Amino acid sequence: MTGRVYKSTGSWYTVKTPLGDAYQCRIKGKFRIQGIKSTNPIAVGDIVDFELETNSDDVSGVIYNIHNRTNYIVRKSVNLSKQTHIISANIDQVFLMITIDNPPTLTSFIDRFLVTAEAYSIKTILLFNKIDTYSEDTLLEVKYLAHVYRKIGYECIGISAKTGQHIDKVKKIMKGKVSMFAGHSGVGKSTLVNAIEPTLNLKTKEISNQHMQGQHTTTFAEMFDTSFGGKIIDTPGIKGFGVVDMDKEEVGDYFPEIFALKQDCKFNNCLHLQEPKCAVKDALEDDEIAYSRYRSYVQILEGEDENYRTDIWDN
Repeated sequence: MTGRVYKSTGSWYTVKTPLGDAYQCRIKGKFRIQGIKSTNPIAVGDIVDFELETNSDDVSGVIYNIHNRTNYIVRKSVNLSKQTHIISANIDQVFLMITIDNPPTLTSFIDRFLVTAEAYSIKTILLFNKIDTYSEDTLLEVKYLAHVYRKIGYECIGISAKTGQHIDKVKKIMKGKVSMFAGHSGVGKSTLVNAIEPTLNLKTKEISNQHMQGQHTTTFAEMFDTSFGGKIIDTPGIKGFGVVDMDKEEVGDYFPEIFALKQDCKFNNCLHLQEPKCAVKDALEDDEIAYSRYRSYVQILEGEDENYRTDIWDN
């Protein structure tokens, strides 16, 4: 039988067939030794082949094959014994949820996520949530940040998961597609999913007042069917996003504004650091490239920790 993985708890996988039948499945041990350097050899969104176990009181299955993935979102794992963690696979688009505060989403996190999505040709839409709670000054920050990313080519939408502002616009984009929702804990992913499909009634929690950080409500990635013909992948809050498997020479290719200028640099192998007659550095000096984006590029190139506390407007 063939189905799509809807939920992974690490040892058991919920697999749903095209007919809508769901089975709890485990994997054969050989997947562990096939050189998959990941904490999760099977991810939500994977298409798998499985066979039902007949010697059990409960109907369950054993996954014996993973179909080739069209794409996936991957980050460095917090588990040091492995290299990567696949968040989800076979995605049509990602909605990256951003909050200016409560909790703050740093531009370094946004850019690292976008670079990974660009590397696998996954369309990303930026959702600026909680706009109903922002002061006038904070809304100006939202507008500036949205301007930076719209100029590059990313669609940006200001929303309120609580009041429902622009939720219909998000649903329209989702129709007929597999959409993953990502962001820090506390940005409102589960609240948004509930607003999009109220029957799901996902658990939500308030922000920690002490640390202004979200509390994990989604423990595992999980896919849900919607009543309007789309699929939602709700993911656990991501604290950090480590970029993996990229050579220095290719990092700039996943920054669209840098990629567009590289042919104008004097040297073909220009890394846009100290090289002379660099079109990217010239564009930076002329404010044609946002300083925050260039800073993220250099940070990824040099393998620095993303969690510096300087924000985009402190340049």
